[in-house]
Amino acid sequence: MTARRGELAAFLRAARERVRPADVGLPDLGRRRTPGLRRQEVAELAAVSVDWYVRLEQGRVGTPGSGVLDGIAAALLLSPAERVHLHLIARGEAPPPQHVPAPLGGSLRAVLDGMPLLPAYVVDFRFDILGRNAAAAALFGPKFGHGRLGNTARMLFLDPETRETNLDWAAFAAEMVGNLRVNQARHPDDAHLAELIAELRAASREFAAWWDDQHVHERSTGTKRIRHATAGTMTVAYDMLAALDGSDQRLFVLTPADEATERALRTLVTAHATALASAG
Repeated sequence: MTARRGELAAFLRAARERVRPADVGLPDLGRRRTPGLRRQEVAELAAVSVDWYVRLEQGRVGTPGSGVLDGIAAALLLSPAERVHLHLIARGEAPPPQHVPAPLGGSLRAVLDGMPLLPAYVVDFRFDILGRNAAAAALFGPKFGHGRLGNTARMLFLDPETRETNLDWAAFAAEMVGNLRVNQARHPDDAHLAELIAELRAASREFAAWWDDQHVHERSTGTKRIRHATAGTMTVAYDMLAALDGSDQRLFVLTPADEATERALRTLVTAHATALASAG
């Protein structure tokens, strides 16, 4: 056990030192005493406490959970083989196979691309984002739908920026818990959904409390306020539309609830398109 903890500590340090801040979307603010990411940055990216991560890297914690290790693997940009190695030296067992989401159908892809001014994306019953349009990237950022921002439930509960920008976070988050409970009843044998729920219960006190309340809710429409860094506060209506082809996929569409939001969205979408054209 002691040897394995030493190997874990060395592996994490080496992996951290290989990642540049720019690789994970962080600003590179001046000179660093050591190469790569700081421990605090890894902890923030993996949604764990800094103290816990420091103790993990020093080999002074017990057996980490599978979901937590996957968060660290994502933060450190580990390859599939490195992810398996991390689980083996940290837990003594290989991780569950990584889930590959069902592909997005061509017709839904066309619907997404056919709404240039309305942010929209498609999720499966695990709330994995299967596709999003350019307007959604303009509103939520180019990384929306990828990496650690690839699941809207994880984003809502584990990403600090998502929580801060959702001004009606509590109502929207409680609704998410209710939707997940409905989906678990529909897919009781889905291991990846069970793993997601277990991860959120362990990482979020609010999620655990709402889950233990046996809250069941399948709201598919509503209104929420979003605080954007440049566009200010926007009020949008949202609708979740179900595909009836057996895929259990949902099309999530945001529409402006007032004229100010409509103008702000149009400005964001235009700026995003201009930036893409310039980069190309």
